[in-house]
Amino acid sequence: MHRYSSQAAALIALCGVLFSPLAPLINAQAPAPAPAPATSPPQPSAQPNDGGWPRDFATSKGGALRIFQPQVASWDGQKRIVMYAAVSHTAVGAQKPDLGTIKLEADTSVAVDQRLVNFTDLKMTESNFPGVKPEVQKEIVNDLQDLIQKAAPQGEFVLGLDRVLARLDKSQLIPKNMDGVKADPPTIFYSAGPAVLVNLDGDPIWSPIKDNDLKYAVNTNWDLFQLVPTNTYYLRYDNSWLTTNDLKGAWMPVSKLPDAFKTLPADDNWKDVKEAVPGKSLKSSAVPKVFVSTIPAELILLTGEPKYVPVMGTRLQWVSNTESDVFRMGTTGPVYFLISGRWFSAPNYTGPWTFATPDLPEDFKKIPLSHDRSRVLASVPGTDQAAEAVLLAQIPQTARVSKKEIKAPDVEYDGEPKFEPIEKTTVSRATNTDKDIIKVGDLYYMCFQGVWFMGRSPEGPWEVTGSVPGQIYEIPISSPAHNVTYVTVEDNSDDAVVFATAAAYTGMMVAWGCAVWGSGWYYPPYVAYGGFYPMYRGYYPTYGYHASYNPWTGAYGRGVSAYGPYGGAGVGARYNPRTGTYARGAAAYGPYGSRAAASAYNPRTGAVGATRQGSNVYGSWGSTAVQRGDQWASTQRATNRATGTTTRSTQTSRGGEAVTRVGPGGTSGVARSASGDIYAGRDGNVYKRDGGGWQQYNNGSGSWNSTAGTRDAQGLGGNRADTVGQLNRDSAARAEGAQRTRDAGAGARSGGSTYRPSGGGARSAPRGGGGRRR
Repeated sequence: MHRYSSQAAALIALCGVLFSPLAPLINAQAPAPAPAPATSPPQPSAQPNDGGWPRDFATSKGGALRIFQPQVASWDGQKRIVMYAAVSHTAVGAQKPDLGTIKLEADTSVAVDQRLVNFTDLKMTESNFPGVKPEVQKEIVNDLQDLIQKAAPQGEFVLGLDRVLARLDKSQLIPKNMDGVKADPPTIFYSAGPAVLVNLDGDPIWSPIKDNDLKYAVNTNWDLFQLVPTNTYYLRYDNSWLTTNDLKGAWMPVSKLPDAFKTLPADDNWKDVKEAVPGKSLKSSAVPKVFVSTIPAELILLTGEPKYVPVMGTRLQWVSNTESDVFRMGTTGPVYFLISGRWFSAPNYTGPWTFATPDLPEDFKKIPLSHDRSRVLASVPGTDQAAEAVLLAQIPQTARVSKKEIKAPDVEYDGEPKFEPIEKTTVSRATNTDKDIIKVGDLYYMCFQGVWFMGRSPEGPWEVTGSVPGQIYEIPISSPAHNVTYVTVEDNSDDAVVFATAAAYTGMMVAWGCAVWGSGWYYPPYVAYGGFYPMYRGYYPTYGYHASYNPWTGAYGRGVSAYGPYGGAGVGARYNPRTGTYARGAAAYGPYGSRAAASAYNPRTGAVGATRQGSNVYGSWGSTAVQRGDQWASTQRATNRATGTTTRSTQTSRGGEAVTRVGPGGTSGVARSASGDIYAGRDGNVYKRDGGGWQQYNNGSGSWNSTAGTRDAQGLGGNRADTVGQLNRDSAARAEGAQRTRDAGAGARSGGSTYRPSGGGARSAPRGGGGRRR
C-alpha cells in the first residue's frame, strides 16, 4: 500500500469547473471517443448544480484521470470535511486503468441558496493503489501534481450540498438552542369562508394625503384608508372595496367610493389603488370576513368545512383544504397548527391555543416524505429533517470587505439623534433611524447588511471596522438590536475585514431542536409626530407573515394569501422625510422575501435572504468592495439548439474563469460521464455495485472480483463486513443525494411544501389586494 500526503490545495485542480456529460463509463476505462454527429442536434441534458460526477481529466502526457464522487466521512462543525474518492488513472498506451482511492480533507464554505459546498485548503492526505508497481504509483502522483499546477487557477472544487447532507449521520448533530426565544401563542383567527387578516403594528398610525380628505394607515400592509369628515374606513380587497365605521366591527361591500379616491396623487405610489377605482362589486358569497388585529396575529383560512385526509402510517389527519399547515389527531382530537416553525394545539379550530412543539405526539415523526406537507418534518424535534434545518441555520455566510473601497450607507435621523440604554448592558442604541447604530462609550458602531462600521459621532463619518467591542455581543434577545450580535469578525487585516453572519441575523433562530422564524419577542415600532407626515419605523415580527419552512432553500418563506397585498404583517409603510416620498412595501417585507429595493433593505426582514433566486445578506453590495464568501458559486449556462452545443462558464471568487463546451463535435475541457457507481473502500480498495452485492477491482488482472470472502483479496487485511457496511451506507447516501439534487430545483419552484416535489406542491389561493408600493 502506498500513502501520499500533499500540501494545501493539492487537488483543487481535479475538479476545477462545472462539467458536461461524456459517454458512460465502461469497466472503468478511459472515456470513449465522441460519437459522430447525429442527424439532428441532440438535446442538452439537465446538469446537477455541482456539474455531476464522475469527472474526467487529460494528463499532460495524454493519459486519462477520472475522479469519482467523493464519499463524505465527516463534516466537523460544517467547517472541516473529510472525504474518500475512487480514482481511475490510465497511462498513455495502457490497455487497462489503475484504480485506487484517495482521502481528502478541506475547509468548507457553503452557498445555501445555490446548494453548493466549496472546498479550500484542500489536501490529499492518503492515496492507495493496491497492487500497482511503485514506479507506476509515482507516475500517477506526478500526473496529479502536473494537473494541479496547470488547472488550479481555472476554478474551485464544488460538491452539491444535498450530496453531503445525505451522508451525514443526523443523530450526531446537536442543536445549539438559542437562549430567550419565545413561543407565546399569537392571536389565531379561523374562518371556513373568505376572510382577510389586517395586521396593524399597534394602534393605527394615520398619515395625511396632501390636498385630500383621505388618510391612510402606514403601519399595515393593506390599503387601509380613513375618510376624515365622516370617520369612515375603507379597505381595498384586490379590485373591490369594503367599508366600516368600526375597524374591529363588521365590514360591508362599498356601493360607491367617495370622490376623494379620484383625487389621489397621480404617481406610482397610488397606482394600484387608482386602478381599483371605482371598484368592482362583490357577490355576497365572495364578501370576506375581515379580522383586524393591533398585535401580530395569524389566520387559519379553510375553503369550506375541514377536509380530512388520513396520513399513512399514523393516527393523524391532514386538513387538506387550507394553505396553513394544520393536522388533527383523528377527526375529533386536538388540532395542531404550525406557524413560524412553532406548533400550537387546541381542542378545536377556535382555540384556546397552547405551545405544543415539545409535546408533539410521536405520529408526527412518521409523516412520509412523499406527503404533500412533509415540510413540517423540519419542525418536528428529533427528525433528520429538523436536524438538517438546524445545520443549515447554523452555517454562516461570509464576505471579505475592502476597508478602502466600501462606502457606508447614508444615515438619517428624525431630528437630533436619540439613544436609549439597552437593558442588561452598558451600551445604547439609536431609536430614531432605520439603521442599527450602537453607542459604546464615546464611539458609535453601525451594522448594515452584515458589515460593521465605526464612527466618532452618530452621523459619522463611518469606516469599516474589524474591531467590535464585546459589550455589543451582550445585547439580549429582548432588544430589537439583538440581531447584530450574529455578525462577527472572522479576520482583520490592513486592507480588508472578513465578516460572518449567522442566519439569526435575518430572523432564523434555533430553539427546541428546530429552526424557527423570529425570536418570538414583540418590538414596538418607533413613531414620531411633528411634521406633516408621521414618522414610523417598525420591527419585523415573528407572526403575521404566515411564515413556513422551505426544505429546498433552507429558509422561511412568507405566505401572502389573505395577509395583505404587500407581504403580510403590519410593517409595510414608511415615509422618507428627506425626499418627501412614501415607501410602502419597498423591500417586499417578509422572512427571506424578494429584494425589490436594495436601498430600502433592513436586516430584520431577511429581504436579501437565502432564496434560490436571490443572494445572501451581502448580495446588494458591489463585488469589488465586498467579495462574498460563496461568490465562487456563480455560473452561467447557454445552449444553442441549432448546433446542439451547450456552453457553461464558471467565474470564481479568485478571478479565474473556466469554460466547457459539449456538442456533436465532441467535448473540450474536463467532463463527467453518465456512469459513476464506483466507490472508495476505507480499506484502500475500489469497489462497484454488482446487483445487490459488491465487486472489488484487481489492478493486477484489470478485472472485478466478487467480495464473497471475509479477508481482503489483495492482502490489505481488514474486516470485510465493516467495509461492506460502509459501502452500503455510501451507496445509499449517493443515491439519496443524487435524488435530492435533482429534486431541489423542482422543490424550490413548487413552493417547498414537500421533501418530494412529485408528492405535491403549494397550491395558489385567492389573495386580497395586489401590487407593491414604491
